Amino acid sequence: MSLTLHSKLAAGRFVITVEATPPVSADRGDLMTKVVPLKGLADAVNVTDGAGARPHLGAVMAAAMLVQEGIEPILQLTCRDRNRIALQSELLAAAAAGVRNLLVLRGDDPSAGDQPQAKPVFDLDPRQLLETARRLRDAGELPTGRRIGGNAPFFLGSADSPIDPPPGWEPSSLAAKLAAGAQFVQTQFCMDAGLVRRYMARLVEKGIADKLFFLIGVVPLRSARSARWIKEKLFGAVIPDALVERMDHARDPVAEGRRICLDVIAELAEIPHVAGVHIMAPGNDDVVPGLVADARKSVKRLAVA
Repeated sequence: MSLTLHSKLAAGRFVITVEATPPVSADRGDLMTKVVPLKGLADAVNVTDGAGARPHLGAVMAAAMLVQEGIEPILQLTCRDRNRIALQSELLAAAAAGVRNLLVLRGDDPSAGDQPQAKPVFDLDPRQLLETARRLRDAGELPTGRRIGGNAPFFLGSADSPIDPPPGWEPSSLAAKLAAGAQFVQTQFCMDAGLVRRYMARLVEKGIADKLFFLIGVVPLRSARSARWIKEKLFGAVIPDALVERMDHARDPVAEGRRICLDVIAELAEIPHVAGVHIMAPGNDDVVPGLVADARKSVKRLAVA
């Protein structure tokens, strides 16, 4: 029996998760084309939920399809599109489908997507949704107190953006998510291992670092242009100027971006309390399977998927 993401993290193994956006398709095969190359490589695959405020194959159904394929999913569930009744129903559906890992997110505002006239819901915030999922798991009941059939053994995650903590900084947002039930964290892109080291050191001081599993977001850059776009347009993303300059001077930007990503993963693996990395490769999916395979060769405590 293969180990779960939770059990690998609990055993102290350095894990690799990969983000996959379901296709804009009603064909199961189109989803499998994206995710099957990751089988046996990634420790888990994130299934996005309307990323960028754009529609695609439903996240709960996509995650269920991954379970059927023998790929462990991390279901991303956003607060943007559903009220609390619908969110509770989605949680029950996910549990019934065998989905165990849940990443709770606010969700991008519809104004950022391709249908800006869409109405956002935001009936719950991520903390409240975490509390709801924890109550289903631990008490076997809905927030109303109504008992549920079966069980929902969720491994609960939340998002964060590493920062270079200024004097007096308090991790109040993380502390609130931890109190709400978060067990692991996946972060925004942070390609600066030195910043991560300082961030984690501050979390150690504040008594947070050993209470959550931290997976740092990394990206195999495609070009200097894409590096600048991530740096300037994605809130919380960290791409050092030196890496942008390396991409500017690269003869083969895709290969250089891959090398940079491997270097950063190796550095992150040496930082105390960093439990793994989360690879996001927008528009560059083809490079990911080989990247994961090479990372496993270079990092000693990497788990075998």
